[in-house]
Amino acid sequence: MKPPLDESLAAESAGELKQLRQAVADVIFGQDRLIEHVTVAMLARGHILLEGLPGLGKTELVKAFSKALQIQTSRIQFTPDLLPGDITGNPMLQEVEGQRKFVFERGPVFTNLLLADEINRASPKTQSALLEAMQEKRVTVMGETHPLPAPFLVFATQNPIELEGTYPLPEAQLDRFLFKLEVHHCDVDTLQRILTHRTIGEDTTVKSVMDGERLNELSLRAQEVYLPEVVGSYIARLVDATVPGHSTMSQDLRYGASPRAAIGLAAAARARALLEGRVHTCAEDVQAVAPAVLGHRIILSYQAKMQGQTPAALVKALLDEVSPEVKALPKSLSAAKLS
Repeated sequence: MKPPLDESLAAESAGELKQLRQAVADVIFGQDRLIEHVTVAMLARGHILLEGLPGLGKTELVKAFSKALQIQTSRIQFTPDLLPGDITGNPMLQEVEGQRKFVFERGPVFTNLLLADEINRASPKTQSALLEAMQEKRVTVMGETHPLPAPFLVFATQNPIELEGTYPLPEAQLDRFLFKLEVHHCDVDTLQRILTHRTIGEDTTVKSVMDGERLNELSLRAQEVYLPEVVGSYIARLVDATVPGHSTMSQDLRYGASPRAAIGLAAAARARALLEGRVHTCAEDVQAVAPAVLGHRIILSYQAKMQGQTPAALVKALLDEVSPEVKALPKSLSAAKLS
């Protein structure tokens, strides 16, 4: 059994992560909750699907995080004519030591942070090129495997209303994303602030907070956050409740979340606990991240869709139905008591 995380290390980590969120919030106005979710997903080493209308700042959000973290970033604009090799790379015929041979030319996927812009515009064949990279953190071309750098994170964006020329992501692809986050319109005060501080074509300056190596260290530290048995039981019961026939909402569900969702929910809960400087998770951590983890993994029945039900509403109903065995562990719980 791993030794429990030291409380001083947890507090130190929370301070650094607060600086990271603040650096991004200084240029992305009015999206504090979204920034918190993105930080949690990155700590949990999870990929993110951002959904929202054009012009809401999805791309700027990704660019702000890449600058604050000083990590290598690539962007792919997905289009119907994009080929799998345009993502992973292609073998190129070159002359090596007097002989002509194929040499693998790495594609834009070999980066720390990959922005897959409008991912639903590419064909299913091209979308599937990301599957191995997202899950296995490697690319195989012509029988040769190439590991991806660490950290490796995919931030994909999609437009929810534009359907012409798009290919909806299949469930197998959606399941690779730890979070699906919706980017909403800002309020009037935030919009006025944007008008005051931003102009067209201006490149934002973001304060550098840490580098990729430090992010890796914090991710490993998040894995050391203690998951009490009661919290693990809560996660298991919550994910089980998404299976048709296992809850009162079963008539509205066609398919439920997988064990991968439960693992992702636990990882996200640990990351959120570290974000708050705690050495253990609690029920509130699970409840805070559950909609982002489960919403895109449950499939509604035909009747539920016709009645206007949404995955977000069903997840909220599940959270109301499945109660934790304890509301939270005491904030003062020491690392010694967790061993």
